[in-house]
Amino acid sequence: MARRWVAFLVMLAVVAGARIAPADETCMSPYLPKITGQEDYVYVWTVGVDGVGDGADKLVTIGARPGSPTYGKVVSSTSTGGRHEAHHAGFTDDRRYLWAGGLDDSQIYVFDVASDPANPKLVRTIDSFVADSGGVVGPHTFFALPGRMLIAALSNSKDDGGRTALVEYNNDGKFIETVWMPENAEYGYDVRVQPRLNRMLTSSFTGRTNYMTDLGTLIGDAEAMKHFGNTMVVWDFHARKPIQTLQVPGAPLEIRWALQPRHNYAFATTALTSKIWLIAQQPDGTFAATAVGDIGDPKKTPLPVDISLSADDRWLFVTTFMDGTLHIYDVSDPKHPKEAVKEKVGKQANMVSETWDGERLYVTSSLLANWDKKGDDGEQFLKAYRWDGKHLTPLFQVDFLDAKLGRPHIMHFGQEAFYKNQIYSAAGPRIARAGAAEQ
Repeated sequence: MARRWVAFLVMLAVVAGARIAPADETCMSPYLPKITGQEDYVYVWTVGVDGVGDGADKLVTIGARPGSPTYGKVVSSTSTGGRHEAHHAGFTDDRRYLWAGGLDDSQIYVFDVASDPANPKLVRTIDSFVADSGGVVGPHTFFALPGRMLIAALSNSKDDGGRTALVEYNNDGKFIETVWMPENAEYGYDVRVQPRLNRMLTSSFTGRTNYMTDLGTLIGDAEAMKHFGNTMVVWDFHARKPIQTLQVPGAPLEIRWALQPRHNYAFATTALTSKIWLIAQQPDGTFAATAVGDIGDPKKTPLPVDISLSADDRWLFVTTFMDGTLHIYDVSDPKHPKEAVKEKVGKQANMVSETWDGERLYVTSSLLANWDKKGDDGEQFLKAYRWDGKHLTPLFQVDFLDAKLGRPHIMHFGQEAFYKNQIYSAAGPRIARAGAAEQ
């Protein structure tokens, strides 16, 4: 009996520990190994700017370990040799490779991060995405599955409109399948999987014609503004079959599942209507989408563009692009978010990522090349902050234009100790050999 009580108490300790687990960076798949502790590097997928440096999209590595001689400085930069509208990226399920996409020409770039975390190497370019997938355009979200990469896209090659699909490759870069979005919910954007529920959520945005158009021109075109998605789709993940279409007006973008096992819900924000949405499982197993908070006045077009959720499901971090503001909401009661902090971080703000220990936040500035602000308002930065649960304290910033790097978009984190403790096949994966052959 005593041994049973000890085992029970140990189990309670484990559960309690899970509730306060450190947070992960934006876009983290549950199939990825988790890295805990201080990050050494921030990898920033960056849009090239004509006349700035080599003008090409690139993966930029920033030092992030305090006390290091490279802290807050550029460690390395790996160029793609051209501009492709760099946007999102994601690790393979072993975190060895980072796949990064271009929204303009649908090129996919595979970087080897594990071999030398301070100096990622471009080892392969997949230029057959449109042909492989049967006409899908604009690879957006890269979400790791066991041995595979799931890619949510934005458009199609037939009309550059919003009809799109989910596309899967294996980790060696071989195309597996295309799953088109369902009728009456044809738009796509983000994809997130909750394995314990066998559920997948997708959100919606707009097609290539719109996202490659100047933002001011787009907003002034009443017909073009009609062509944004207003739905989220609930899928049976294993079957890859849509089972519900939820009405979420105003272009729902990033999705964040709650991380605690007792919480069967996710958050999303709508870019055009500036609301926080709760997508929650109901007693009968279905899901319902409910607007639970206002981020700003949609008539002023604040454009909520990214969100990050802390690992204890308490804090929701939201950036609004047009006013350059970071909003931090207490969502411990998910049906009633309360804004705890509202801080202007720049003239524009886009991606936000919380670190694994929950103590730091990183913010970048660029949304899309044709949507970013112009002139002095078009500043381009990575900014790091200390977060103590009450206040944001600036740590460092990198001016990407001054460093001749371009427009920084999505971030992922790296750590030397993690890679030193991994065992990879001596032969290396086939994608590395293919990349070497191509170069």
